[in-house]
Amino acid sequence: MADAIRMLAMDAVQKANSGHPGMPMGMADVATVLFSKYLKFDASRPDWADRDRFILSAGHGSMLIYALLHLTGYEAATRDELSNFRQWGSKTAGHPEYGHMPGVETTTGPLGQGLANAVGFAMAERHLAAHFGEDLVDHRTWVIAGDGCLMEGISQEAIALAGRYRLNKLTVLWDDNAITIDGAVSLSDATDQKARFKAAGWAVKAIDGHDTAATKSALKWATRQDKPTLIACKTRIGRGAATMEGSHKTHGAALGDTEIAATRKALDWPHAPFEIPETVMQAWRKVGRRGAEARQAWEERLEDSEFYDDFVRAMAGGLPDDAFDDLDAAIAKTVEAKPAQATRQSSGAALSALFEPIPELIGGSADLTGSNNTLVAGTETFDAPDYAGRYINWGIREHGMAAAMNGMALHGGIIPYGGTFMVFSDYSRPSIRLAALMGIRVIHVLTHDSIGLGEDGPTHQPVEHLAALRAIPNLQVFRPADTVEAMECWRLALEKADGPSALALSRQKTPAVRTEAATENLSAKGAYELRAASAKARATLFATGTEVALALKAAEQLEADGVPTRVVSVPSFELFNQQTKAYQTKVIGKGTARVAIEAGIRQGWDRFIGEDGGFVGMSSFGASAPAEVLYDKFGITAEAVVSEVKARLSKAHA
Repeated sequence: MADAIRMLAMDAVQKANSGHPGMPMGMADVATVLFSKYLKFDASRPDWADRDRFILSAGHGSMLIYALLHLTGYEAATRDELSNFRQWGSKTAGHPEYGHMPGVETTTGPLGQGLANAVGFAMAERHLAAHFGEDLVDHRTWVIAGDGCLMEGISQEAIALAGRYRLNKLTVLWDDNAITIDGAVSLSDATDQKARFKAAGWAVKAIDGHDTAATKSALKWATRQDKPTLIACKTRIGRGAATMEGSHKTHGAALGDTEIAATRKALDWPHAPFEIPETVMQAWRKVGRRGAEARQAWEERLEDSEFYDDFVRAMAGGLPDDAFDDLDAAIAKTVEAKPAQATRQSSGAALSALFEPIPELIGGSADLTGSNNTLVAGTETFDAPDYAGRYINWGIREHGMAAAMNGMALHGGIIPYGGTFMVFSDYSRPSIRLAALMGIRVIHVLTHDSIGLGEDGPTHQPVEHLAALRAIPNLQVFRPADTVEAMECWRLALEKADGPSALALSRQKTPAVRTEAATENLSAKGAYELRAASAKARATLFATGTEVALALKAAEQLEADGVPTRVVSVPSFELFNQQTKAYQTKVIGKGTARVAIEAGIRQGWDRFIGEDGGFVGMSSFGASAPAEVLYDKFGITAEAVVSEVKARLSKAHA
């Protein structure tokens, strides 16, 4: 059965002339024991909510999971798909991609991400078990990780979190083959990985990864521990290859016709490429059916459960019917009250209105709770042993937090959000990008969004980050101008089930700019006219966040000087780009002097103002000083906006 995996891996990589056969060949024995003896799944129902989750963190070895899915009978994992490995339109992408092939739980390939995702999967399982009971939620998360996964820094954040929260239903199977692309691991690393995991609070066992009995015993041991488990599986990369077993040359290249022919002979496998003998295929298909009885029994329990409706809705990603009733009421009150406050406080107010109606919301902060305003008063903390709490103390682990949130979203039943300073979105960026690639709902609360954070200085003042985040496809970036817009943007983030969102929020107070009731969510348009000109407009000001109030002030000065001026609030570039061409043209306007105001770099704003438009913002890093001093010194003032407009009007009349 393990040789079937090896052959499929060799044949697919050879046909594609691209891929990584060594890892699937080396871990074939371990994977065979895991799938045939311990993994709870039913190949006929890849979406079974109480299945065990199998995460291939070492995603370069994608043919391991594709071979397993094919052999166990996943309908989509056909022989043709394996034969088309890494080709246009195939479900068998070079690295496993969520949403392409049923059975692939997360997109892996960037090393360490799968391991960190798995921590989120395991956290989600524990929380939902506390909420719905173990009759409905009782499964494990299994990970195959390689040396590269453990070298990446994100792995330390992930294993520290798992150890702290005693996630005993998480098991990492480390492919300890001591090989990387460049050669031996010893060329670049001498870490005692087993000691590292033990220090983080894991139970650790080492085995010969080619010894079936030892593997069975270790997997059984893992299911009995009261903490997460690492099984160090000593393997030989390219196991079974006639002359190349153990060589780093098997890591990332096809073995070649000669080596494959010799390997077929050595393993007594006289079958054509992609051909599996009937007896072996029958044995694997039996494995694929092994969980059917358990799945059917679970479905009966679900049908009889008092939680049926809530569980099904939550796992499907649907929101409660009354999800936004409290938020709508809060918006109405805010329009009346017109509070002047930081938009991070506005975000906290939105959360307070959303948290009770949407029980799937689970949040936290990378050790910046008070600054991010991510904790709703009265919320219990997520922790062992009962895991029922909905607030997570992530510690100073932005990347681990972002990756684990991806795992929570992928697990289903949870809508995760997490907070940090916006400048540290750089640490989270790889995970944010993968959330966008996978199309999953994760919400990033990014406060202290400009030089307006003041005295902490340029190390903490984001200037390029809005542009950098807006560059990620399928990431919805919001920079609300006041409390009403912040509440509207939170609703939009929750309504977007097919991708992540980032909310850029201020530290400093800003006045209310939405002071009249609206019959629709204006932020949903991405940009809208906030203030009309007193007559035919001669100037249009575009702004986001705290700079919207500045644009309104500049417009007043321009109007007093006889220049009719429009003000357009732009809470989301991405949503604006989704509007009709007619709407976009109307909002941008024609025949006016156009100026954008944002306390960041200009990149991206030419979409609104054109190459000749004016921009009042940043072209350098910030500095350490109070916010009002910084805005003045860097020229982000109403007077500067007025000057930009008048310069363009003068040029137009010259």
